[in-house]
Amino acid sequence: MTASPVNSKKAAPKAAKKATPAKKTAASAKKTAASAKKTAASATSAKKVAPMKKSTAVAKKADATTPTTAKAKAAAAKAQRERETKAAAAAAAKAKAAKAKAAAAAKVQREREARAAAKEREAKAKAAAKEREAKAKAAAKEREAKAKAAAKEHELQRKARERAAIEAKKLREIEVKRKAIEAERQRKQREIERRNHEELKRQERRDLEERKRQEALERKMHSKPYADDSTFMAELRDLLLVAQTVTAEQIAVLESTVNDLLEGRERPEYDEEDGSSAGSDYDRDQLKMQLDNERLKVELIEVALTRVDDGSYGRCDSCFEPIAKDRLRAQVPVFTCVTCRANG
Repeated sequence: MTASPVNSKKAAPKAAKKATPAKKTAASAKKTAASAKKTAASATSAKKVAPMKKSTAVAKKADATTPTTAKAKAAAAKAQRERETKAAAAAAAKAKAAKAKAAAAAKVQREREARAAAKEREAKAKAAAKEREAKAKAAAKEREAKAKAAAKEHELQRKARERAAIEAKKLREIEVKRKAIEAERQRKQREIERRNHEELKRQERRDLEERKRQEALERKMHSKPYADDSTFMAELRDLLLVAQTVTAEQIAVLESTVNDLLEGRERPEYDEEDGSSAGSDYDRDQLKMQLDNERLKVELIEVALTRVDDGSYGRCDSCFEPIAKDRLRAQVPVFTCVTCRANG
């Protein structure tokens, strides 16, 4: 399994951390070699100083005046030389040991550096492999993401096309419905206008018929059916005058009778307790009603005579049609025809 770029980045610092002790070891080996070189240099300087000290001791020995002092000085110089030789040998041995130690440390350091370099190269190789693998995975993921995005975009476009098609279909249906509604509205409007026109025509016809009826009614109301028949109108006048005379006589008789009844009621022998007053009162009331009827007939006869004078007598007051001559001769006065009289 190939490592991701993040893992390769994490592995690189670890390799660097592992290589750091090797660098420190190499630095310490270099320091040890430098100290060994310094020791060797000090030993060499000691060797150079020893002959100078020896010459100085010989000069001092030559200056000595006594043999004992010279021997003592010579012994001291010899001892000094031996100490210096031992010190030089010790310093050389120490320098040699230090050099060997430095060489061993340098060898160890080189081996450590080689191992560290090998580990570093291996870590770098692994990191590079992981990075390549991570890049490959990233590229694959990117391609997959692009493919998914393209598929999603394609699906979105398809859904958008479907929605657009559905919306267009709905709009077409709405437009068709709107046109159908508008056509129906116009049809209803035309039908209403046609009906209104027909109703207007019917109303005009009704108005015309009503005007004609009113005109006819006006003509009937002012008609004079027997105005041209002067003989018949004279006959009706005579009948009315006779009826007027007869009615006047009847009125006089009735008035006289009523007055007689009133006078009889005022007589002293008239007794209300025996019950005779009830019959007399009834008779008087009947006579009064008859008298009122006769007076009304007189008034009607006067109206009829007036109509005879202007020629309108003989016209029915209800239907304004001419009244039959036989009815006009039989009943005096009369103002309605037989049909209207029967209808109430």
